[in-house]
Amino acid sequence: MIFLKSESEIEKMRESAQIVSRTLGEVAKHIEPGVTTGKLDRIAEEYIKKNDGRPAFKGYGPKGNEFPGTLCISINEEVVHGIPSDKRELKEGDIVSIDCGVEKNGYFGDHAYTFAVGECEDEKIRLLRATLESLYKGIEKAVHGNRIGDISQAVQSHCESEGFGVVRDLVGHGLGKSLHEDPSVPNFGKAGRGERLRSGMTLAVEPMITLGSWQVETLDDGWTVVTADRKVSAHYEHDIVVREGKAEILSTFDYIREITKSRINANI
Repeated sequence: MIFLKSESEIEKMRESAQIVSRTLGEVAKHIEPGVTTGKLDRIAEEYIKKNDGRPAFKGYGPKGNEFPGTLCISINEEVVHGIPSDKRELKEGDIVSIDCGVEKNGYFGDHAYTFAVGECEDEKIRLLRATLESLYKGIEKAVHGNRIGDISQAVQSHCESEGFGVVRDLVGHGLGKSLHEDPSVPNFGKAGRGERLRSGMTLAVEPMITLGSWQVETLDDGWTVVTADRKVSAHYEHDIVVREGKAEILSTFDYIREITKSRINANI
């Protein structure tokens, strides 16, 4: 079932989304070779709790295999759901996707950003830029009267035109009182297909794009999703509201951009 949100509900979602945005900005201050993903996770959890939020990912999932971290930290060929650890250090040239979720006052925020660690190869930067561009191209289509497939096709066509793979097994989703609501928002599809978009729908749009094949697999930990060919992957995500004429973005990457002076963000 799809839930249309009232303006008061949207304001609560905006508050949760902005805590996520600021948390990612705090984490961005520490992205450098040698930092452990466990340290980044603790920084995020402390910041979220300081702002009266609850880490949405920690403890999420099936009984007996609940996710143990505040952040999903996915390095290089890891697409999503990487588990933070004090045994894992970022290295020069890595790309690392950091996905964060927060619940406050009964509503969720959930978005992600992929960082370049130090100096990265040009092909990795090109992947990051194309993935970030595709996020905004998808959001441009998230307006009242369009269909989910319009978002999907915008993401897919942009990334495939650049020669990248578009993951099919993982999709964006609705967001609100639950971390995952209807509808699903694939990053591939045909324009004019799928659920009709209506004002007040709240979505997490999240392209997951690879340097090679779109195929993925899950590691034995039951969480970490990696590319089948072990080529690197990028992931960006925003929380949005479908509106007449132009979607409204509840989250922001501005806090990250204040910290990082990256080639990725040029002209976006």
